[in-house]
Amino acid sequence: MSDDVTQRRPQLDDDDYAALAQFRKSIREFLSFSEEAAKRSGVTPQQHQAILAIRGTSDEKGFSVGDLAAHLMIQHHSAVELANRLASAYLVEKTVDSGDRRRINLNLTHRAHELLEELSWAHVSELKRRGPELATALNKLNPENR
Repeated sequence: MSDDVTQRRPQLDDDDYAALAQFRKSIREFLSFSEEAAKRSGVTPQQHQAILAIRGTSDEKGFSVGDLAAHLMIQHHSAVELANRLASAYLVEKTVDSGDRRRINLNLTHRAHELLEELSWAHVSELKRRGPELATALNKLNPENR
C-alpha cells in the first residue's frame, strides 16, 4: 500500500484488534455449529450450503449447476460433482433446461425441503443467540469516528 493511503486512514488500536478477534471467533463458532448441525442431520456441510443456496436464491429461470458454482465459489466441475452427490442422496432432481439444453437445473426434493426446514430453524435459533455478540463486536469497530 502507498504511504498516502496509510496516512489517510485512522490507526487501529488494541480495542479494534480485540473486536476483530472476537468477531472472527464468533463467526468461526457459528460455522462450527453449522457444520455439526449438518452432520447430525446426515448431510455434509457443503450439501447443506448447496440446498440452502438453491432454496434461497432460485429465480424464475431456476438454479443451475453454474449458479451453484458461483454461489458456493467453487469450480464448475466441483459443482457438477456436488450436484451428482445431491441427486444420489435424493436431495435434488436434475433437469435439462428447456430453453438451453446445455443448462442443468437443480430442484429440491421434498426430502431436501424437510431437512432444510429443520436445519434452518436450528440456525435461526443459534443466530439469535449469537447475534448480540456479533453486533457488539461490529459496533466496537469504528476507527473512522475517532
